[in-house]
Amino acid sequence: MSKPTLLILAAGMGSRYGGLKQLDPMGPHGETVLDYSVFDALRGGFSKVVFVIRRDFEEEFKTKVGSRFDKKIEVDYAFQDLNNLPAGFSLPEGRVKPWGTTHAVLAAEANIHEPFAMINADDFYGHDAFAKLATNLQTLKPIEGKAQYSMVGFQLKKTLSDNGSVARGVCTSKDGKLESVTEMTKIFGTSNGARNEEDPNNIIELTGNELVSMNFWGFTPDLFPQLHEAFHDFLTKQGNDLKSECYVPKVVDILIKTGKADVEVLETSSSWFGVTYPEDKEVVVGSIKKLTDAGEYPSPLWA
Repeated sequence: MSKPTLLILAAGMGSRYGGLKQLDPMGPHGETVLDYSVFDALRGGFSKVVFVIRRDFEEEFKTKVGSRFDKKIEVDYAFQDLNNLPAGFSLPEGRVKPWGTTHAVLAAEANIHEPFAMINADDFYGHDAFAKLATNLQTLKPIEGKAQYSMVGFQLKKTLSDNGSVARGVCTSKDGKLESVTEMTKIFGTSNGARNEEDPNNIIELTGNELVSMNFWGFTPDLFPQLHEAFHDFLTKQGNDLKSECYVPKVVDILIKTGKADVEVLETSSSWFGVTYPEDKEVVVGSIKKLTDAGEYPSPLWA
């Protein structure tokens, strides 16, 4: 089996952060969070990276980010475009928000022909998480016609921000298999756990110990037809809603409940951290410095 590919979703607008998080230096020598993801992917056994970006910052991204890697790993690009929709659908007037992670992954369909990991560009997942998922991707193959996927899970309380709400896929699992994923888009930390406040009439109290998806998934290319079907259904039902998004975790949840896929939950010793708000940057910079000082990463990273 060919070595896996790393698919990095880097087309986000960074509306809450106030800029392109993908290009913001976080490491002691100007490294971005992306630098650490690619570094960990390389030593974990990945052989290719595909960036999903937007055309409007293509040149800047390739110069400041992509050029760091093109002599170390095969690099490819895919482009997410709001107007790239299935036949019969068109962009609603006034729509400026991206269509979500399902649409972003579909943008890379022509670039990927092997098992792949999907990650966010602005999240730090750690070496152990990449190594375990890379090993798992070598084993994925359908069983009795049912797709086999995987997910690296993290504890909710370790993924919250002190500076505002976060969106997380809150999961349930049994015997190492994912049972459900519920997208909660306005989770705040509390003194005794967390609380999802996206619906003021249905506030959901959480313990903070819940397993959550941080969009670190392991897939095979047979996911793409399933994403096409899900995105078509989403557009039919919600395509005229200017702020609705079609999320990969929601699609995975449907595939599990309809018996089309099994998803193995992988545990990791890695710590997650990321930037949602400008104030989060200080925490990320400090966390990377600690890992570097402890010898987890060379400094500079690409010496």
